[in-house]
Amino acid sequence: MSAALVLGLVIGVLLGLLGGGGSILAVPALVYGAGVPLAAAVPTSLLVVGVSSATAVLPRLRSGQVRWGIAGLFAAAGAGAAFVGAAVNRLLDPRVVLVGFAVLMVAAGARMLREQEEVGGDCALPGGGVNWRGCLPKAIGSGVVVGLLTGLFGVGGGFLIIPALVLLLGLPMTAAVGTSLVIIVANSAAGFAANAGHGALDYQIAGAFTLAAVAGSLIAARIGSRLPAHRLQRWFAFLVFAVAIFVAAQAQFNPAATA
Repeated sequence: MSAALVLGLVIGVLLGLLGGGGSILAVPALVYGAGVPLAAAVPTSLLVVGVSSATAVLPRLRSGQVRWGIAGLFAAAGAGAAFVGAAVNRLLDPRVVLVGFAVLMVAAGARMLREQEEVGGDCALPGGGVNWRGCLPKAIGSGVVVGLLTGLFGVGGGFLIIPALVLLLGLPMTAAVGTSLVIIVANSAAGFAANAGHGALDYQIAGAFTLAAVAGSLIAARIGSRLPAHRLQRWFAFLVFAVAIFVAAQAQFNPAATA
């Protein structure tokens, strides 16, 4: 139980600081840190990530950091795809899922180490409007990809949503973080609904993990503006690499942990 509290706190802090990223650690934390079977870890992760993201987005609502039209379109496209990803998850060996998850973590960590520039685009025109003809296919395509990964791996997808919002849709970083959190809530709810009936949840661990993550996201909301975002992102990338190596090794050499 203490492990669930500590790990949940860490994941909530990362979600609150970065607008995503903590979710990619939730499944390995539950499987290897809290001893939750993979079938239950996926929906538990989505529950934790969804609730803590909803908490983290609240302070950003007052400052207008959410682009609701884009968030709704992105999330609607991802919700249906999450059910497809969950169906694929149930067809695969748990070790294959975890190895694929490790590969995804490496890709996410590499993305975090690259310098990102805020650029304009169809979804964020200089005057503040949206060119829906150009924005619509980008938002739908990005939403489908993230939704598939949400259902397959049990991640909220913030580490993919933010670069999609900034680089493909052209949102400024402040709006991308707030919008990402809203999308994560919707994707996590869809992924949880798709996965919840296929693994027995330990509600005591899920509750402790979720409460700790909510506390972490509230702490992050208070301290986030005082910390250097680039340095945090680099540290998190290296942590993701280390966890990816651990997950891949466990999947290969300790298959009993995934049962």
